[in-house]
Amino acid sequence: MNGQNRANIQVGMLVDIVLKKDQLTGTLTRGHVKRILTKSANHPHGIKVMLQEGDQVGRVKTIIS
Repeated sequence: MNGQNRANIQVGMLVDIVLKKDQLTGTLTRGHVKRILTKSANHPHGIKVMLQEGDQVGRVKTIIS
């Protein structure tokens, strides 16, 4: 499942995100959602979230089920 729709993402879910510093390389970081930062219902580059692990912020690319 992709991370472009806010309705698909909930606090505590395991997701892969791209951090701002990794946007050029596309390196993914895996973690659990602590907070959902994007207010709109969808975003073409992925919903921005904060992870529980290290308070890292990035856009969701994949939701791990």
